[in-house]
Amino acid sequence: MGERTRPLPTTGYAVLGLLSFGEELSGYDLKKWADHSLRFFYWSPAISNIYGELKRLQQLGYVVARELPEGSPRNRRVYRITDEGVDALAQWIEHEPVEAPVLKDQALLRVWLGHVAGKDRVLALVASEEEQARRMIADVTHSLERAHETMGPSYAGLVEQWCLRYATARLDAFAELRRTLAALPEPAIRTRREALA
Repeated sequence: MGERTRPLPTTGYAVLGLLSFGEELSGYDLKKWADHSLRFFYWSPAISNIYGELKRLQQLGYVVARELPEGSPRNRRVYRITDEGVDALAQWIEHEPVEAPVLKDQALLRVWLGHVAGKDRVLALVASEEEQARRMIADVTHSLERAHETMGPSYAGLVEQWCLRYATARLDAFAELRRTLAALPEPAIRTRREALA
């Protein structure tokens, strides 16, 4: 099996996906776009990951690069997806199995272990997650409006609508969690530790 037939890491397909919308983009542009879209439902790779994937994609013939002329903003290199890159992306979407999502939520882990901390600290943590969910709702709403202005109805817009529903559900879930926690007594381990002090 040649290198061209090996599957890419998912981040490679994400970079190809950003380029599949038809624009020539620099690594910086890709990072900026990932920060304003991918992070809502996947993750936003570090700039070093993006450049690493661009190098790999270029070696495989999935993207081509060109230097912008002297005097261009930042005098940068931009990348464009090739027909082979589009084919590789389509093959991945159509034929590769979808891995089960992994939920790694530090806030929920800390609430789960809240019996060793003070109730006020756990309530403050949950309130902070509510605020973060409100910010995400605002960010996704802004991104969705921009996507609709530039692309009209689109698959990308549908995903951002899903992300908006997810952020709203997260806000509601943390608000309910905070109300339920407020009615609980102080954790027993915390109470014992204070009694021994």
